[in-house]
Amino acid sequence: MNNQIRVELVYDPTCPNVDRAREAIRDALASVGAPLVWREWLREDPTTPVSLRSLGSPSVLVNGADAGCDGESPARADANSCRIYVDECGCICGAPSAQLILDVIARQASSDGRAVG
Repeated sequence: MNNQIRVELVYDPTCPNVDRAREAIRDALASVGAPLVWREWLREDPTTPVSLRSLGSPSVLVNGADAGCDGESPARADANSCRIYVDECGCICGAPSAQLILDVIARQASSDGRAVG
């Protein structure tokens, strides 16, 4: 399971919520015993895939599934924008919680017939 989790962080360099997203990624990966490794993409970098440049900042993808959209396809933004997330308590925040990331990992694991943790 561990080596099959691919996490990506898409962000703007001036985004005030990037560190919070990184912390949530670390916490989620540690919770499932996965290596604390993920890919980071700057939205403005020309080497960032075009499909990721339209995401708001910060966006966290787990194996391509958006942690802020119930694990569905990534939410697209037409312009530079901040992401807004609703956490497990119903609070609005600027970065996904570790639990939102864990929920996507769990959904993917259950759809693949794997156990999490």
